[in-house]
Amino acid sequence: MTRKYKQLRTAKDLNRLMTRYYAKSKIIGRLKPMAWVTSGAPIEVLVAMGIASVYPENYGALCGARRVATSLCQVAEAQGYSQDLCSYARSHIGAVLDRREAPLGGLPRPDLLVACNNICGTALKWYQALAQHYHVPLFILDTPFIHGPQMEEHAVQYVAAQLEEFIAWVEKHTGRKLKQKRFMETLELSNRAVGFWRDIRELCQAHPSPLNAPDLFVNMAPIVVLRGTKDAVSFYEKLKAEVEARVEQGIGAIPEERYRLLWDNIAIWYRLFRLFGYFADFGACFVVDTYTNGWSTSVELSEPMEGLARTYTSVYINQSLQARAEIMVDLAERFRVDGIVFHSNRSCKPYSLGQYDLRRIVSERTGKPGLIIEADMCDTRAYAEEPLKTRIQAFMETLASKV
Repeated sequence: MTRKYKQLRTAKDLNRLMTRYYAKSKIIGRLKPMAWVTSGAPIEVLVAMGIASVYPENYGALCGARRVATSLCQVAEAQGYSQDLCSYARSHIGAVLDRREAPLGGLPRPDLLVACNNICGTALKWYQALAQHYHVPLFILDTPFIHGPQMEEHAVQYVAAQLEEFIAWVEKHTGRKLKQKRFMETLELSNRAVGFWRDIRELCQAHPSPLNAPDLFVNMAPIVVLRGTKDAVSFYEKLKAEVEARVEQGIGAIPEERYRLLWDNIAIWYRLFRLFGYFADFGACFVVDTYTNGWSTSVELSEPMEGLARTYTSVYINQSLQARAEIMVDLAERFRVDGIVFHSNRSCKPYSLGQYDLRRIVSERTGKPGLIIEADMCDTRAYAEEPLKTRIQAFMETLASKV
């Protein structure tokens, strides 16, 4: 299917970078300790200690994009894993159990497992199952849910103390020591990449927007898996320059932008371009989203442990509904959106529960209508094309009557 928006020149750089990342992981995993980590884990510690890492969640997204996730999910389901579980977890477990259909032949075998509960409780059970399967040690970082407007100081100290335990745990199992100079260099590189990524996203306030949601979703990969590295900094510096040039030249991501939209929840990976193409047919561009916004918070370097604790505990879905509504209202107003699309994601309950309340609150506060669509980020069995297209058409007709 032809993309209905302008492709970035740096797409080739991204492809090379991610291909090299997965290829190197196969080799480095034989030379260095290999950790499997959840997306919300403090990767900077592992990078600074010379520990190789891969992300089963990112791999799950890859399975979804390559449209093999459903068959891999069925492998896991045949072994007793419920279809109601996260499709990232099921597709990855399926790839572990049967590598024949696994992209890239699966991930290199782990020596360590590192999980954080700031994204969901499923990740903990997923990693416990992996620990039992591979007979390797597992560290769980417990990040308290933020019920109030901000993280309380006692919670900061609680998580910071666990980070100290985490470092000691890694040292125990690998024999490697955390060197403070290298640690600070890694944090600085992480902040530089995050800063570029934040700037890139903010450039989408321009009219027309230089990027559409698929651009944001695809280009978020390095900020997830390569934080704290020079490769991430170099890539995002180049991407930012290209996006800035688009803004200066008035180049939009899609032809004749008429409507600006906000996306909530994880992408539908197996229909990434097709789905957003339906909106682009109406001149609609997704100029901002809550998902990629989750990797745009820097770490305070004056107190690195406390800074890491605040950054990794304050992720979007580890906050109250009221806090999430405030974030969405801010994004809707700053990016001047005309409407909001909520992906009610069968797989991700923490992200999806409360979306009807969020739609009501944010619409009342901003006056912008919201559409809720039901699907799954990786499992195609939860996706119905024609009903979804009908709802999109009705929503866009509603926008046309208001704008």
